[in-house]
Amino acid sequence: MELVTRALWRLGGASCASRGRLYLNLGHTGLESGGFSRWVHESGVRPVYFVHDLIPLTHPEFCRPGEAQRHRIRMNTVLTTGSGVIGNSKATLDELGDFAHSEDLACPPAVAAWLATKPTERERAAAPAPRRPTFVVLGTIEARKNHILLLKIWSRLVARMGDAAPQLLIIGQRGWEADEVFRILDGDRALRGHVVELNRCPDDEVALHLAAARALLFPSEAEGYGLPLVEALALGVPVIANDLPVFREIGQGLPMLLNSADAASWEAAILDFSQPTSAARDEQLRRLRGFRAPTWDHHFRAVEDWLATTDLHQAGRA
Repeated sequence: MELVTRALWRLGGASCASRGRLYLNLGHTGLESGGFSRWVHESGVRPVYFVHDLIPLTHPEFCRPGEAQRHRIRMNTVLTTGSGVIGNSKATLDELGDFAHSEDLACPPAVAAWLATKPTERERAAAPAPRRPTFVVLGTIEARKNHILLLKIWSRLVARMGDAAPQLLIIGQRGWEADEVFRILDGDRALRGHVVELNRCPDDEVALHLAAARALLFPSEAEGYGLPLVEALALGVPVIANDLPVFREIGQGLPMLLNSADAASWEAAILDFSQPTSAARDEQLRRLRGFRAPTWDHHFRAVEDWLATTDLHQAGRA
């Protein structure tokens, strides 16, 4: 953070007065408030916004009622008052550009800066070998994460293979808009022992489970970034994920990307990766040795270089 603080200080000037100074906003909360826009206008600051995703606009069916309209106002605030935008991925910035076009608005100068994960060497070395092939899905249990695809696959695998079926480990707290998933998790006795739900799991334990998995499964229907994918690759764990633009970007060509609508391909890949010898899994493991995980130093250096070389003075529309 020191890098960004230094750059903001240099570009904003040494005066304590707010007019003309850069203002870094890291979240979406409150951007829908008319009071916030008035404050930006009256203070004369030059906001730089961190945009995490546009999911309520691109996939409103996965969000709480009213969230799409609130997010539309937030993103309009970003576009009409912002001097600059930091995106967690180029995919997010592309979606912001599409939204700007639909609103007949211009995008402020922008930079994509990938998010980092912590070092994982200790977890990789300490991960215990599970008794049977285990796959991990990591994240809040909500509709857009598409747990339902995996539960239906596991129902078929268990019916066909019995105790020889692989295990699915679901790590994450329960969220919203996923009643069918909760019904299966709570009521399907055939899946007990084959599908394990861990709602509360410390970070170190999550890393151990992930490091021991045959693969991370990431069938999410929409993401702004996808930190579990980066965490898995950093641990040297193969990934099978939905074919999303952001996964093509941050996965750097390593994960097996499958259409989430093609359940048969997902089931075939899971069965293949569960085998002691899997050519597809072994090939991904081989290529994973060259993976270089994003670091916070790279993140902040990208932001600092962008701040130092981009003219943000004339971009604000407050």
